[in-house]
Amino acid sequence: MPVSTTIRFEAMEPSPALREDIQRHVHKLSQLSPRLTSCDVAVRRSEQRHVHGNRYLVRVSASLDGVPFQAGRTPPKDRTHEDAYIAVRDAFDALRRQLEDHRARRDTVRRAMPEAMSLFH
Repeated sequence: MPVSTTIRFEAMEPSPALREDIQRHVHKLSQLSPRLTSCDVAVRRSEQRHVHGNRYLVRVSASLDGVPFQAGRTPPKDRTHEDAYIAVRDAFDALRRQLEDHRARRDTVRRAMPEAMSLFH
């Protein structure tokens, strides 16, 4: 089932190439977590600078089995997020780690459940 994806560009012109890169990241996440149902991505240019590049803020919200996940942070003071593609990559990496942690916790609970149920029989 395809993931319902919304991509918004705020305070900047939409970029077809960046949109395609975001869709590639969503596709990779859906392969990692097939039960991913929605993904909302907001890309925002956080500053209007003329001398040095603008930094980008990327927020990603996703839903997996009805559980919401969010990733994204204020751009660091260094120049890494002057490239929108790096900001997108970092946000999706953070979301991927959250989904992996969620899956690991869920699997741990599932493995412990048969042992817990045997205590009641």
